[in-house]
Amino acid sequence: MKLLFDQNVSPRLPLLLADLFPSSSHVVNENLNCASDEQVWLYAKKNNFTIITKDEDFNNLSMMLGFPPKIIWVTLGNCTTLQIEASLRNNFSQIKAFGKDPELGTFLVG
Repeated sequence: MKLLFDQNVSPRLPLLLADLFPSSSHVVNENLNCASDEQVWLYAKKNNFTIITKDEDFNNLSMMLGFPPKIIWVTLGNCTTLQIEASLRNNFSQIKAFGKDPELGTFLVG
């Protein structure tokens, strides 16, 4: 599973989680830092990424447009990069199962 980290999370996360999610990236690394949500959505879909975000907008896009791409919505509120990393690590097996489930488009991590 390749993750595409949204603008609202740290660009360090792909490197911090490379052991679990190789080939992941951040919108900054893909020259999408000024892109609209729809442009990020289309890029993720075209390039087989799952989007990681703290923003409900991608969940709304998923409800309107369906999936892929799948969305992992981090609902931790105001938190550190290390807290997001820990939460994704703690939910690794559930995230992998979500990635394989053809019926689910959004996974909440809190």
